[in-house]
Amino acid sequence: MAEPSFYIGVIGNVISVLVFLSPVETFWKIVKRKSTEEYKSLPYICTLLGSSLWTYYGIVTPGEYLVSTVNGFGSLVEIIYVSLFLFYAPRHLKLNTIVVVALLNVFFPIAAIAATRSAFKDEKMRSQSMGFICAGLNIIMYGSPLSAMKTVVATKSVKYMPFWLSFFLFLNGAIWAVYASLQHDVFLLVPNGVGFVFGTIQLILYGIYRNAKPAGLSNGSSEIAEDEEEGLTSRAPLLS
Repeated sequence: MAEPSFYIGVIGNVISVLVFLSPVETFWKIVKRKSTEEYKSLPYICTLLGSSLWTYYGIVTPGEYLVSTVNGFGSLVEIIYVSLFLFYAPRHLKLNTIVVVALLNVFFPIAAIAATRSAFKDEKMRSQSMGFICAGLNIIMYGSPLSAMKTVVATKSVKYMPFWLSFFLFLNGAIWAVYASLQHDVFLLVPNGVGFVFGTIQLILYGIYRNAKPAGLSNGSSEIAEDEEEGLTSRAPLLS
């Protein structure tokens, strides 16, 4: 009979797949309009970075194949998203986007994997070092939901913090935190625990401000808020 962690991990895979697929509507708009317009590529580039490293972590860590499967899927999806950005980005942004993709999605993963493999001969140490890198990157990426929450409080509007993305951040963090606890995996537990806490706070803010009268948004604040709506996707990889 399978361990409880297996069933929890399968549920986590399903939820994470839904989170990875959440920007499909955005990219359908990009394809129809043949332009990325004001959409930002960085959240998807960062998600691809995290997903690829978590995939490698799941491969080199015994018993963590469920981590590699969902993040492997996420990596493929994010490659499609990033490729669409590269194809439809305005000419003046295309070169900068290519440079960022090369640095974060090619050079950094190769360097991280090569460094852990050359620095440590023991497979356990390689796994732990990669887990430390993955967890650190995920925690850094939580700057996006923090900024989104700040926007909600400042504008008294949840327009730029969609309920379902906040709900899945909460659910995704909770499920993977339970899985990590059962697996005794601190590298999964810490970032997913943080994701669970942030998801909880976002749901509370949603309950407080969903019927509140919005404060006026300046042009600058509106642009920031729009960016945050996009940035929600970067919380997908085993909050990844």
